[in-house]
Amino acid sequence: MSKTASALVLVLALGGAALPALAQPTAGPSGLPLPRFVSMASDEVNVRTGPGQDYPIRWTYVRRDLPVKIVEEYDVWRKIQDPDGEEGWVHSSLLSSKRTALVVGAIEELHRTASRESRVVLRAEPGVVGELIDCTAEWCLLEIQERRGWAPRAGIWGVLDGEMQG
Repeated sequence: MSKTASALVLVLALGGAALPALAQPTAGPSGLPLPRFVSMASDEVNVRTGPGQDYPIRWTYVRRDLPVKIVEEYDVWRKIQDPDGEEGWVHSSLLSSKRTALVVGAIEELHRTASRESRVVLRAEPGVVGELIDCTAEWCLLEIQERRGWAPRAGIWGVLDGEMQG
């Protein structure tokens, strides 16, 4: 019996219990998980149609620290997805492992603690980027212009579902 057939028999025998494990992030050629979030390391980053300098530039980001999701890897190239869902290829040297998050939707109130009942310490407009410090199941701690506050995960982009920091 082949490995694929054996795995299918195992999944069927377990009543599908093994299926959630199959949805876990996988390691890319770099050994790092896919998907994962990173940020722009430069003020100017060219996004190409394919993984190489011979591919045409689709657009250029002009925003250091913007969070992007790496969804695929090829050699030193990373296929990224931006907050709008657009995808393209970027050289890995133009990306940083620094974690940031983007405020999305409406003005987001950042709280002193991870609770809506706590004092509001900062209000951030959509498009504001902050450094991602820590996350719980429902909240993330951001630092924006040297001020820290907790934002609901639903109000930011830059962290995977179920991903915990710190």
